[in-house]
Amino acid sequence: MKQTVDCRGLACPQPVINVKKALEPGKQVTAIVDNETALENIRRMAQTMGCSISVEKKNDGIYIHLEKTGADSSASEKENTEKPNSCSASRSQVLVISQQVMGKGDDALGRMLIKSFFHTLAETRPVPDTIIFFNSGVKLLVDGSEVVEDIMLLEKNGVAILACGTCLDYFKLKDSLSVGAVSNMYDIKELMLTASSTINL
Repeated sequence: MKQTVDCRGLACPQPVINVKKALEPGKQVTAIVDNETALENIRRMAQTMGCSISVEKKNDGIYIHLEKTGADSSASEKENTEKPNSCSASRSQVLVISQQVMGKGDDALGRMLIKSFFHTLAETRPVPDTIIFFNSGVKLLVDGSEVVEDIMLLEKNGVAILACGTCLDYFKLKDSLSVGAVSNMYDIKELMLTASSTINL
């Protein structure tokens, strides 16, 4: 059975949500999107769901052909987090950075604190498994940021660095991104709710 899901004109994360709802084992789905960000978001989601994928670029949009052929790794991860006594239960830690300063009050002090925090985090242990940046926090990941080198070191040492794509677009910073991967609200939600602990800075 084949189904076409037209996601053109939809804001993040709606394309991912619509496509995921349509995907069932053995079912073929063609998603139509109108931008590269939506393509990459659906591609990542398809990989976690065990889907085969092929892409066609046409004049009226990007056609993503998907078929669910394997196990859904995101579902199995969720199942593990629901079994806290299991030896295989997830122990992931997620750190959420929602602004380019640390704390509320004086922004000059907040910039000093965030710089000190990331330098300390890069040089010591433990570290989180994933750091998610959104709102003005994405400004820490771009050219000229005082903490970008420390964040690069964290990524080099295995910490996943994710930047909200909508936030980068809002601040017109996507082309200036120096470290990390562009993510979307669907992935951010999944990570925050399946982590064993989430810390908001």
